[in-house]
Amino acid sequence: MMHLSYLLRRPVSTPLVLVMICLSLSACKSVTSNDTVDYKSSGAVRGPNLSYPPDLITAQADRRYIVQDGTATMSEYNAAVKKSVQLRNNVMTGIPGMRIARDGERRWLVVEKPAPELYPQVKDFWQENGFLLVVDSPSTGIMETDWAENRAKIAQDWIRSTVGGAIDSIYDTGERDKYKTRLEVSKPGETEIYITQKGAIEKCVTDSTQTCISTIWTSRPNDPELEAAFLARLMERLGMTQEQAKALVSAPLGPKTPKAKLIQEGNNTAYVELSSSFDRSWRDVGLALDRSNFTVEDRNRSNGVYYVRYVNPKDLGDTKGFFSNLFSSKDDSSLKAKKYQVVVKSTGENSANVYVQDADGKPENTPAGFQLLTLLTEQLTR
Repeated sequence: MMHLSYLLRRPVSTPLVLVMICLSLSACKSVTSNDTVDYKSSGAVRGPNLSYPPDLITAQADRRYIVQDGTATMSEYNAAVKKSVQLRNNVMTGIPGMRIARDGERRWLVVEKPAPELYPQVKDFWQENGFLLVVDSPSTGIMETDWAENRAKIAQDWIRSTVGGAIDSIYDTGERDKYKTRLEVSKPGETEIYITQKGAIEKCVTDSTQTCISTIWTSRPNDPELEAAFLARLMERLGMTQEQAKALVSAPLGPKTPKAKLIQEGNNTAYVELSSSFDRSWRDVGLALDRSNFTVEDRNRSNGVYYVRYVNPKDLGDTKGFFSNLFSSKDDSSLKAKKYQVVVKSTGENSANVYVQDADGKPENTPAGFQLLTLLTEQLTR
């Protein structure tokens, strides 16, 4: 049977709707919300559990700060939001010295404040915007939200206006988003804040008669505009006016310049060649990891090492792929993420190479290592 939430996202012609048309002809007008981002109305407890499989939660994060399976009761969520609002009201003045940095098509926020002072405010920011955190690691400066639905994408049409809240809960966009935030110390007293978005979309599985018999979740392209929207909101949260924040974020980006090339030497050596300085290469590799199926557990910028875990979708043993299991909290003991080291080495003023090593720091000269380098190259050239 077709999912009702999926049905409500498609043109409908049921007898019920025909009756409603007769009763509400004067109301046949669709109005879309002016706000393009609205995760608050859905809350972090709406719908099915949209958490990571348990093994993908950052292992080295302080367990006291982690929502264990990405779910929470409404009372817990409301308590977290109330606490965030109280903390926000205690902020007397905004943070000076904020700017948006750009490099080609990438944006990030630079704040002249130490990362330990900023981290709690960034955490509060995500809670105020309707998210729960499944990764919350002050020691590494990494946090990650649970999956949530952007309710601003649901048209405020006449059907919803007529029926009202009675069936509002079954309206669904068929899309989910989650966000990773990483705080990097670029120099003493200055912090870089990166926000990356990942998306999933629900697609219909049809039978031989093209009838929708079920739905599955699959990935959808990264949305830089959502990242920019939250960068602007974060700047407001830290004390900038809405007009200033929007002006800084909306400034034109630079041209896209592909700068990554996968190099394979013989059968045993492979690496990614970057035509950029170490600082820029380190930043680009970090963003590539954030936007792909890697979990960054720790990093050492001085040594150029990201300590990561990766789960190959093929290891899930499900023909529907990774996203069919993505929104399940089932503890699959056979799901074991493998640990790797992603190493960025400077080879010149404007060049660097990226290598994949195993957990012990030895070259990962295996098909798996080559696959990971291929994934990184795809992200670095987008």
